Amino acid sequence: MNNFLLKTFAAIFGVFLSTSALAQDPEFSQFYANPLYLNPAFAGSNNCPRVALNYRNQWPGLSGSFVTQSVSYDQRLGYNKGAGIGFLVTNDEAAKTLNTLNASAIFSYHLPVTRKFAIRVGFQATYFQKSLDWSKLTFGDMIDPRRGFVYNTNDVPNGNGKKTGIDFSGGILGFSEKFFFGFAAHHVTEPNESLVLGESKLPMKMTGHAGAVIPLRKSKYRKSDTKLSPNILYRNQGTFQQLNLGVYVNKGPIWTGVWYRNGDAFIVLLGIQTDLVRLGYSYDVTTNQLTLATAGSHEISFSMNFKCKPPKKKYRTISCPSF
Repeated sequence: MNNFLLKTFAAIFGVFLSTSALAQDPEFSQFYANPLYLNPAFAGSNNCPRVALNYRNQWPGLSGSFVTQSVSYDQRLGYNKGAGIGFLVTNDEAAKTLNTLNASAIFSYHLPVTRKFAIRVGFQATYFQKSLDWSKLTFGDMIDPRRGFVYNTNDVPNGNGKKTGIDFSGGILGFSEKFFFGFAAHHVTEPNESLVLGESKLPMKMTGHAGAVIPLRKSKYRKSDTKLSPNILYRNQGTFQQLNLGVYVNKGPIWTGVWYRNGDAFIVLLGIQTDLVRLGYSYDVTTNQLTLATAGSHEISFSMNFKCKPPKKKYRTISCPSF
């Protein structure tokens, strides 16, 4: 993709921003490595307090890539209590032009249903700040048919290029030792995040996810330390729909996995997990026509668990993939 095409794309992007539009959330490919971003019900679901860091660089082959970073912290409230809290900060930069900062506080609660099955519910409140650098946009009246973008534009900002507001989300998890499922609804109030005059609502994002953890046996009498975890994740936001199918293999501290994202990409990952730290890397192999131009997407995750007292048996922790 040459420089002229990139500038043309930027011009279209600028016109798109000047009208009413529906936005979509940035996403991470290591879904369970960023659990609070996936579903607020994950807050406090770990044995001990944890900090998670995530970094994603999408389409670095283009001059204007999409870079998303997040940091989160969550813990149970008190020893063997059902309540949990979490904090999540996410920053997304699109083509070094459009920036979105979200800061969230999360509360969750653990509800034991039977000896083997439990439910967690979570509630999330988010402060968001979106800003646009108008000086980096290009428009159609700047184009010379032969020389490209050489003129100054007559378009002027019809807004201050900034927007702040409050947003609300919620989620639920159901799990046992061998299977889990969850549902999350983000942007329940569909806040207006237009950066110019007019309205641009952020559509509600609905996420359904489920999976199982299957221990593999070496023989009839001897268990293996290898586990297989098939997973499915579905998202809907406005007119956007996405189905992800994946499988993880865990042996000792090593995690490997592969996901297929419908019509878009394959995701391959490798991770290492101990009792205290977890480190993962994944790469999105783009399968559409942008394969060569985008250079895929790179994602790195890191988390640390703090030492704490182990919960009693009646406090069940969720058994799900780490990446």
